[in-house]
Amino acid sequence: MIRKIITTGLFAAALTMTARDNGNTIRVAYDCTSRTLATNRDFDKNRMILAATPEQSIYFNETSLYCDSMTSTPEGKKHLSEIQLAAWVTQTPDGGMMIDTTRGNAPKKSVHTYVTKKTATGKMTVYGKWGDEDGKYNEPLNGIEWEIAEDSISNILGYECVMATADYHGRHWKVWFTPEIPLSDGPWKLHGLPGLILSAESDGDFRFEATRIESSGKNIPTVYKQDNYSTVDRRKALANEEYSIQNREAMLNAKYGVKLTISNIDSNGNPTKKKDYDRQRFCIETDF
Repeated sequence: MIRKIITTGLFAAALTMTARDNGNTIRVAYDCTSRTLATNRDFDKNRMILAATPEQSIYFNETSLYCDSMTSTPEGKKHLSEIQLAAWVTQTPDGGMMIDTTRGNAPKKSVHTYVTKKTATGKMTVYGKWGDEDGKYNEPLNGIEWEIAEDSISNILGYECVMATADYHGRHWKVWFTPEIPLSDGPWKLHGLPGLILSAESDGDFRFEATRIESSGKNIPTVYKQDNYSTVDRRKALANEEYSIQNREAMLNAKYGVKLTISNIDSNGNPTKKKDYDRQRFCIETDF
């Protein structure tokens, strides 16, 4: 049996149920897989966290949050720089210096996305980096029209889950949510079902899979340096990101006033063909 629901009102209602049942923060770890333009692999994988209470939630990458917390103060910024330089910088035989950010275990901000959701305002705020600029924009916590297939059942991390599907910002999503955790939330922007989303997939290009769920007494983290994020239009920001990807060499040449060539090298040091950019495969939102 298929049942249609729209997210309006469900977010607050489900969180109220969770407030009655569990006053702690719920932390969910997700493995997030997405297509990559890197020539030596087809997909990238990042570990993301959803931290949620009945009133609010934040979706973030722990390493990026740590780097942002450190760089939010002069002392922390200096300390982080020292850690990174000690790991990344080596001296060449001719007395020069070489920087390789893949060396060592120094933390590096590689994921720029934060998504916060607040029931009091009925809004979610998305923080990110599009092109070379940090930006943020708001969206309402409603409007996703889900179709719930109540006879489609799966088990994820020991929780009984129900399948639902929806078209959202240009993509078709299939998700599995568990009514056993009545939290109307999920990874990234996905929300609005009568249960926590533990798995989500879109056309084989993007996938979120919960790997750990725990109850925590920790406070909800905050987005650091919020004043550094300018307010942007969602569609314009996505278009700017697409333009910067397609015109990276020209933009670098204009910025530095020299002729630069971006080479793609495989694991053996051989040049490889650059992948063709296709927003239908590489963009999590395609409606811009």
